[in-house]
Amino acid sequence: MARVYNFSAGPAVLPEEVLREAAEEMLDYRGTGMSVMEMSHRSKPYETIIHEAEADLRELMNIPDNYKVLFLQGGASQQFAMIPMNLMKNKVADYIVTGQWAKKAFQEAKIYGTANKIASSEDKTFSYIPDCTDLPVSEDADYVYICENNTIYGTKFKTLPNTKGKPLVADVSSCFLSEPVDVSKYGVIYGGVQKNVGPAGVVIVIIREDLITEDTLPGTPTMLKYKIHADNESLYNTPPAYGIYICGKVFKWLKKLGGLESMKELNEKKAAVLYDYLDESKLFKGTVVKEDRSLMNVPFVTGDEELDAKFVKEAKAAGFENLKGHRSVGGMRASIYNAMPIEGVQKLVEFMKDFEARNLK
Repeated sequence: MARVYNFSAGPAVLPEEVLREAAEEMLDYRGTGMSVMEMSHRSKPYETIIHEAEADLRELMNIPDNYKVLFLQGGASQQFAMIPMNLMKNKVADYIVTGQWAKKAFQEAKIYGTANKIASSEDKTFSYIPDCTDLPVSEDADYVYICENNTIYGTKFKTLPNTKGKPLVADVSSCFLSEPVDVSKYGVIYGGVQKNVGPAGVVIVIIREDLITEDTLPGTPTMLKYKIHADNESLYNTPPAYGIYICGKVFKWLKKLGGLESMKELNEKKAAVLYDYLDESKLFKGTVVKEDRSLMNVPFVTGDEELDAKFVKEAKAAGFENLKGHRSVGGMRASIYNAMPIEGVQKLVEFMKDFEARNLK
């Protein structure tokens, strides 16, 4: 068996240890005689799986007691509608647009009320995070929305915006569990798990209890009401059971590694290997201003589209998968999520140095 170094932005690399453990349990989960894929979500074994997953996540993130953890379906994109449907009491919300996903969430919110774009970095192709210390937050805004780490463009909020007392809603899909966070600073913090936590099909929503009400927008489907899922402990209908099971294993893997402080240290070391090389390279260059660089997603270019394509092709042949940049920006992007070993980044840089030596004019 030959495992490649998978730099995909999502679905992305998972810890090999977790995959092996899941493979061992595939046909018979702990003496039940069946796979987790086959068992009832109402059964005792599955009840234990989902409750343990929540308990471990609460421990990892130090989630306060007045927050609910919901394991939902529909991906992060479904939250673009679910958030305004549940939170837009005044039908006003403020959005900080720093990439494609924040832009899509902003456009979706316009369907349900007045969505105000109070800051944006679109003027420079989303290559930076705007100053959010003194924003024109609307007096009647129900919340302020950000995408905290921008997968496509490789930027990250290092300081949360000053929301002037309004609840902060954050999409953390591509930086989920990559470093410690203070959950109490958010009204809602959510993420699709397929980038840093588990297989596609699960979105985790961590929401402050006072924001969970029956007062949703008229016409909100039952399945899109946070209260329904909170009251039923994420088991209102059949959840993405196997995906949650894998997430639970990843939570235990993170705990074993020493938690989110340890993970942050490792992620900073990994990112430094790649960024340090990009800063000294005469062929490759990063596309993000230094102070806003993501630890998870690293976009870079040669400045020549043909050379970019040649690099991606040769890298693939050498065992480095999914390095092509998003279609909207081109170039290359290395997503170096939690489960990417540091050796993978080191070997990528070795390959880049060799490519530079062979192609620098």
